[in-house]
Parts: sequence; structure tokens; C-alpha cells
Amino acid sequence: MMEGMLSFAVFFLVFASFYALCSLGLNLQWGFTGLFNVGVVGFFAIGAYASAIITGPAYPDTLFGGFGMPFPFGLAGAMLSAGVAALGVGFVTLRLREDFLAISTFGVAIAIQLVCLNFEPLTRGPNGMYSLPRPFAGLFATHAFDNVLYLVVCLALIAGVYLAFERMVRSPWGRVLRAIRDDEVAAAALGKNVFAFRLQSFVVGSAVMGLAGALYANFQGFISPADFLPIFTFQVFVMLIVGGSGNNLGALLGGLFVWFLWSMSEQVMQALLPPTALTQAAAARIVLIGLVLALMLLFRPEGILAERRIVSREARLPRAPKR
Repeated sequence: MMEGMLSFAVFFLVFASFYALCSLGLNLQWGFTGLFNVGVVGFFAIGAYASAIITGPAYPDTLFGGFGMPFPFGLAGAMLSAGVAALGVGFVTLRLREDFLAISTFGVAIAIQLVCLNFEPLTRGPNGMYSLPRPFAGLFATHAFDNVLYLVVCLALIAGVYLAFERMVRSPWGRVLRAIRDDEVAAAALGKNVFAFRLQSFVVGSAVMGLAGALYANFQGFISPADFLPIFTFQVFVMLIVGGSGNNLGALLGGLFVWFLWSMSEQVMQALLPPTALTQAAAARIVLIGLVLALMLLFRPEGILAERRIVSREARLPRAPKR
């Protein structure tokens, strides 16, 4: 019993890490820069398929891929692929504002899923890509220890991204991002290249989403277009809003909290409802998350952890008294 609970906890935390990384990437884009990116799942999918192509086996019905390279190459390739895709998308869409940007990025995410579904020579279409290698597989007699080591890798990557983002948002570059978010016209009047900073934030955040996709693909060992539906973007946005937009630690906390509600509600439904009612009851999970979002917006719109006021080092220095 205890072993089963521990295995479930590890499995739960591994999946929570995927959402936490996407929430961190979205926080840089939306929380600090004000970019309403509704295409999170698209860059997540790009990272997953890039890692599958780089690390996966050769398939008889594909024309490209099957390189069978080590896991770190898959992670690097996923971040690079998602970043390059974000660079192209950003050049086209980032001059748009608010709802127009949201519509365009949502369309990009749908287009990416359709490419994954129909470009069978590369992605195998609805058949998916299977036998993706997982690091540490086979080192121990049971998969439980493999999952623990995979969780350690995920936590190490989350810590690295978190620390890097904390340094970035406290730097002059991060202060420009917040200035653009708060008043884009004023930032431009001060001589800042608003489009360049928005594009940089978009690319970096999307690369982290691609990293999360690579971790997901190699952990699952199988991916298909059905894994990358728009509901994923909705979940990540709820995680960031609940945790606290503009707060990196809040983004991580929100990812853990909302994923706990999402997964636990499924366990409760499976225990209480008959199998014939599970399909209809699945919609109740979305209603539950929507209710949590509505309550947070009503009673604590700043999230569990509000955005911290960051003071520059120069502003903390004592000033000479006036004569």
C-alpha cells in the first residue's frame, strides 16, 4: 500500500513538473511582458515531437528522424525547435495587441496540431510515435526507481529555469519587460525597442515550453496529436492565474495546486461513479477548474502569491543628504 502511494506521488510530481515549466514560460511572456499567448500547447507539442524525432527509433513509414541520440540532445533540440518556431511566429504576430494576439497564437497552436495529425512522413499522424527512450530505464528492477530518477531530472531543470528567470527579471532586461507590460508607449518613448524585447520574451518562454514537451514525450514513451489539445493551454493559464501572475514561485505553486485538483478529481470520480458515467463526468473536472478560476478572480485576483515589487540595486543605495 505504502509503495503504491509513493509510486503515485512520484508519477504525480513528474507530470506536475511539465505544467510547472509551461507555467514559468507563460509567466515570462504574460506575467512580466503582457503577451497574451494562447498557443502554449503548440510550442509544447513542437518540443515533444522534436525530442521524439531526435531520440526515437527509426520508423518504416517516416522519411525523417529515428536518430536515436541521447536524451540531453533531445532536450536541447526541443528547446531550439520551439525557440525557432516562436521566432517565426513572433515576427508575424507580436505587432498585434491583446485579443488579436490571442486569436493569432490560438490559430498557430491549432495549425501545429493539424500538422502533427496530417504530416505523416514526419510525425506518423494519428498513429503517433512510440518506443521513445526514457533515461535511466532498465537501471533498476522496477520502474518506480526509474521514475524517481526522472523526477530528480525534472526538478533539477525546474530549479535551473527558475533561478535563471529570477536573475533575468531582476536585471535591467526584466525591468524593461515590466515597463512594456505596464505602459508600452512610455517604454517606447524612453528609447526601448518594444518589439525586440517582446520577441525575446516570447522566444525564451516558448523554448521552456518546448523543454516541458520533451520531458513529457520521453517520460510517456508515446505521443500522438491527441495529447496536444487546447485544454492544455487553458490549464496552464489557470495555473498561472491561481499561483500569481508576475511571480515565478507563484507560477510553480499554481501548477502544483491546479494539477492536484485536476488529478485528484479524476481519482474521486473513478472511485465513486460507475464506469458508464465517467465519460460524462469528465466535463465536471473542467467545471471545477473554471470554478476555482472564478473564485480566485473574485476574491484574490493577484493569486496565491502576489507579484513582488523588485527594487533595483541602485535604488537601495543610500543617498547623500541634501545641503
